[in-house]
Amino acid sequence: MSDSFDPRTHNARPDELAGRVIAVTGASSGIGRAVALACARFGATVILVGRNARKLEAVHTEIETAGGPEPTIAVLDLEKAIASDYDQLAAAVLERFGRLDGLLHNAGILGTLSPIEHYDVPTWCRVMHVNVTAAFALTQVLLPALKRSPDASVLFTSSSVGRRGRAYWGAYAVSKFATEGFMQVFAAELENITSIRVNSLNPGRARTMMRRQAYPAEDLNSLPMPETLTGPYIALLGPASRDVTGRTFDAQS
Repeated sequence: MSDSFDPRTHNARPDELAGRVIAVTGASSGIGRAVALACARFGATVILVGRNARKLEAVHTEIETAGGPEPTIAVLDLEKAIASDYDQLAAAVLERFGRLDGLLHNAGILGTLSPIEHYDVPTWCRVMHVNVTAAFALTQVLLPALKRSPDASVLFTSSSVGRRGRAYWGAYAVSKFATEGFMQVFAAELENITSIRVNSLNPGRARTMMRRQAYPAEDLNSLPMPETLTGPYIALLGPASRDVTGRTFDAQS
């Protein structure tokens, strides 16, 4: 199954994620928000992780209004968080739910598009910290909760510039190469000794704020809405991808 699995072709049942607890970082907008709403629509209890409490509350309200399971808000600024912030989040997850069935690493920042020769060092460090180091720290503290799940999935949002280097994409591209490497290492460590699978997914072109930052002159109407790209995320976070691990996928052809 692992070699032939394609999350783009999976048709999720209405109760695909029923009973599952799934944490989504960057849940306040863009891909993260869309996936969080989709997870709730398919029955998951969603932990909304982000730095903007007001925006997270808006997503919380959307889920409740739509009749989804009551979500939980976890305010966490990945740029500024210290060890105790991560520990408090992990402790709260275990205390309230006793386990974690899914973790989507979607939060990230673009930085600047600039030649390496002129790239601002503090910006480089900030991008690498938010996109890579913070994801590592969050994964590590949530691992005990993931291990308590009979069928857990860790999923990283990737990018095409993290698979083949592209000029001027600087720290963002390098951070996505690191994300792919982290995914592969983590998957190899957990395979056959836990029920946790680890994969990455490139959403491709989408009408998000980050895309607008990268391509300010692009016609927004030519881009798909994030809501149309959630299917592969549901497939990879849910039971359809059981035993699929260490793989990189694309949400669009």
